[in-house]
Amino acid sequence: MPLRDIEDGVDDRRGAFVVSLDFELHWGVRDRQPANGPYRTNLLGAREAIPDVLGLFEEFDIAATWATVGFLFATSRGELLEHYPYCRPTYRARELDPYLEHIGETEQEDKLHYASSLIALIQGTRRQEIGTHTFSHFCCLEPHQNQEAFKADLGSAVRLAAKRGIRLRSIVFPRNQVGEEYLDLLTTYGITSYRGTEDGWMYSARCRERDGMLRRGARLADQYFSVLPSRVVPWNGIYEPRGLSNVRGSMFFRPYSPKWHAFDQLRLRRISSSIRSAATRGGIFHLWWHPHNFGLYTAENLRLLRCVLEVVAECRERYGLQTMSMSDVAERVCRGEISPVSAVSCS
Repeated sequence: MPLRDIEDGVDDRRGAFVVSLDFELHWGVRDRQPANGPYRTNLLGAREAIPDVLGLFEEFDIAATWATVGFLFATSRGELLEHYPYCRPTYRARELDPYLEHIGETEQEDKLHYASSLIALIQGTRRQEIGTHTFSHFCCLEPHQNQEAFKADLGSAVRLAAKRGIRLRSIVFPRNQVGEEYLDLLTTYGITSYRGTEDGWMYSARCRERDGMLRRGARLADQYFSVLPSRVVPWNGIYEPRGLSNVRGSMFFRPYSPKWHAFDQLRLRRISSSIRSAATRGGIFHLWWHPHNFGLYTAENLRLLRCVLEVVAECRERYGLQTMSMSDVAERVCRGEISPVSAVSCS
């Protein structure tokens, strides 16, 4: 696909493949799965899967954003306590409060609640962006939290990441609970991109009490069948007047399950078709998942991921498909390389 010169730069409308991972370990499921329950296997397995995922990303030259819960950056309980925010959420549902979780002293002792070694591994891998999943897995749409607590939470995430030499530029809201009233706070902390929710009524941002079986069932069906139209995000739908880039999600990469094994090829065809559509139409396909989704049946999940990345490699060769992190997309839009936003002013 040729590049077309425009007055203020280059209008590069080649397609892009974007990956984001919600890196949270037990912090993301603690209200549903106890630390010593059956799901512990998945969480510990995530630690084994992450190096293999990074290996595939290196092999296929894939850029990705690892949206990481800030608690995971701490090397010890003492360091975590030092970075606690001045204001914390007061959720109506007590089980959502992560500050009540019993944790060990270090990563060596507690591999479910610390991950500084894995963060360093990601940081040392080419083309990998470390973003934020908030400091405490902050759920913006749950009752009795507020903007002040969110602001304090984000400030703690930024400070602890900076201590590791990491500048946070992208955010994924936990549970995809994107709160419009919170978006204006992001640029204050240097964040330029966020992952908006996928199109469709079943993906709209809701608190957990309003995310019923019908919505969950519709999301499952959409993995295999074209319940909704195209999953490709247009370039001209990225920039928002508030100065943020909404790098909206396209599809969740559902993990392998023996129960649904017979439908794997159908799901892969759906993903592959969307990637090819992004490549030929010049849009974005944004695939996302959690590392702990690969914690069980790791070999099968890596095999499925390899199949996806082989399609990406094919489209890169044939159509010039790019692979980009969330911040890569924001920078491209911000620099005015995608019309009609060439006059955007960026910090």
